[in-house]
Amino acid sequence: MTKHRHFIIHKPFGYLSQFVNNQSKRKNKKLLGELHDFPEGIMAIGRLDETSEGLLFLTTDGMVSEQVRSKKVAKEYYVQVDGNITQEAIDVLKAGVEIGVHGKKYQTLPCEAHILNPAPTFKARTKKLRDSRHGPTSWLSITIHEGKFRQVRKMTAKVGFPTLRLMRIRIGTILLNDLPSGGIIEVDSFDIS
Repeated sequence: MTKHRHFIIHKPFGYLSQFVNNQSKRKNKKLLGELHDFPEGIMAIGRLDETSEGLLFLTTDGMVSEQVRSKKVAKEYYVQVDGNITQEAIDVLKAGVEIGVHGKKYQTLPCEAHILNPAPTFKARTKKLRDSRHGPTSWLSITIHEGKFRQVRKMTAKVGFPTLRLMRIRIGTILLNDLPSGGIIEVDSFDIS
């Protein structure tokens, strides 16, 4: 029987959540395989888009992937948005909003959301976001149990506060903590409950 391998990584900004570049128009994209010599058959569990950062699980076991992507497992994001987000916008997010997913309307499930005050202090991104001349920004926490394409970004835009920076900080009970950007930890399993 094959022994599967599992990794917890802090996906840096600017990397695709994949190991093979199968798109001809994306020739110079950074792939996760550039961070470490991963075993054959490795796959990301749930993706983070190129401009998102944070906690990502990798595994050689497809069954584990299904368990982690289940709606039973909470995923928490810290989100920096354009403007000072209001409690009214937070309340709308918590109730669920209608977003577009692959050309169809989709109603997000109710979620947990709150303003982060004080704001988290993450290391600056390699590509500068913007500076204070562009107006205020604010941070919030959003915890969802689903993971549609660019869902959190679409949710904050829907309530009038576009996402500037997105960092996944928790999957189930596993936290990003102080794992540095690009950091990798090999684990025996993902203890997410």
